[in-house]
Amino acid sequence: MSVRRKLIAGNWKMNGSRAQLAELSAIAAAAREAAGVDVAICPPFTLISLAAARAGGLAIGAQDCHQSDSGAHTGNVSAPMLKEAGARLTIVGHSERRADQHESDALVSAKAQAAIRHGLRTIVCVGESEADRAAGRAGKVVSAQLSGSLPDPEGDGEMVVAYEPIWAIGTGKSATTADVAEMHALIRAHLIDNFGDRGGRIRILYGGSVKAENAAELFAVDNVDGALVGGASLTAEQFVPIIQAAARC
Repeated sequence: MSVRRKLIAGNWKMNGSRAQLAELSAIAAAAREAAGVDVAICPPFTLISLAAARAGGLAIGAQDCHQSDSGAHTGNVSAPMLKEAGARLTIVGHSERRADQHESDALVSAKAQAAIRHGLRTIVCVGESEADRAAGRAGKVVSAQLSGSLPDPEGDGEMVVAYEPIWAIGTGKSATTADVAEMHALIRAHLIDNFGDRGGRIRILYGGSVKAENAAELFAVDNVDGALVGGASLTAEQFVPIIQAAARC
């Protein structure tokens, strides 16, 4: 079982409105009571400033970050802009962006490097498809993503890795604890091989239909240092029990 401080990060994806920010009060209260657990919410760009203003100590983050600080990049948002809006972290390389926006490992690495350079905690996502797993390629695919996507975690920011098996995102399916243990051990070994002792301290989150019913079982797995939570992070009713499960581990 991991001895690193757990991180529970909620990814609202393209969901949420000003009215939904009312959920933050109960989430922040649970976070304050959860000793040894860091809690973050990543709402859409449009809500970051409003969320940061009423977060009550809860870390507010973004769901993506452009690799350049400024320039002719219509529709994109840079790390300095995120910080000015009140973000303290960002997700990069989520499987939905890799698929929908055709993001390469090299682009994900550049985005992560930009975020880290500006002191944002950066969650770098990796994970295999159902076809990859069925063909026995899960480890090979994730290792290649790690090699291509991870920056050198220098500067004031913190790098986190999120393992999100694509076939378990939003499907109701979740990897078995044996699957999670195997993949997180592979990721840990890669981090240590590439970053030495520092690799042993980088947190690895599990993401893939995490909910109250399976959170405690997942958090008991070695090298699972928290969770990247999708749909269950949209309401305090569903998200708070996950925070509480992490606090008990």
